Amino acid sequence: MVERRRAGEPLQYVLGTWAFRSLEVSVDRRVLIPRPETEQVVGYALEELRVAVAADEPGRHVVALDLGTGSGVIALSLAVEAEMAASSSFEVWATDYYADALDVARANLSLLACLDPFAAAQVRLREGSWFDALPPALAGHVQLLVSNPPYVSVSEWENLEPVVHDYEPRRALVAGETGLEVLELLVSGAPAWLAPDGVLVLELAPDQADAVALRAKSAGFGQVEVRPDLAGRPRALVARRSDA
Repeated sequence: MVERRRAGEPLQYVLGTWAFRSLEVSVDRRVLIPRPETEQVVGYALEELRVAVAADEPGRHVVALDLGTGSGVIALSLAVEAEMAASSSFEVWATDYYADALDVARANLSLLACLDPFAAAQVRLREGSWFDALPPALAGHVQLLVSNPPYVSVSEWENLEPVVHDYEPRRALVAGETGLEVLELLVSGAPAWLAPDGVLVLELAPDQADAVALRAKSAGFGQVEVRPDLAGRPRALVARRSDA
């Protein structure tokens, strides 16, 4: 392990586990390393989910989506921390295009099942590309859609520090030539899946905030804001349906 770390491999991969909010999860080179920025994004998502549920009728079936789940940390955190009322049912659909990434999420879900069987039972894992992985019956019934998608451009990828460039999966970081490709796909596709009071929460790079917020407004979201990470940088798009 010492030799792997001295060679430049990230500590998280060397150890094989890492902390994320209240969880301890398995991580390896098939998935991104969980980061504090994403912990903050999940915090914003939980805030919005609790507001939506508190304002609604008792006994509602609540659905959340985590698209591009990777290690599963977002979906599992939602399941553990959502604090649904006893009268409400809750499920989190976590999707990923890559089967090997889902294997990591599945292992983390199994670990959670040993610690918190009730929370683990709320999580559904599905393989597929973004919205294509979802059951059509969910369309129009989702209260929360959250994602930490790829948002690095090809040129930025070439200049990343070796600890990231040489070890973390390129497919989970690079969206395309501009870095906006997947963010734009999610913003454009989300309204068809969200309930009238649904909320979209996306992690993004600070220099993408204005462009993604503008795209959300063009897609019909009536309330759009970008919230900061712990360093005060724009980091999370929070967009609510216009008919909420």
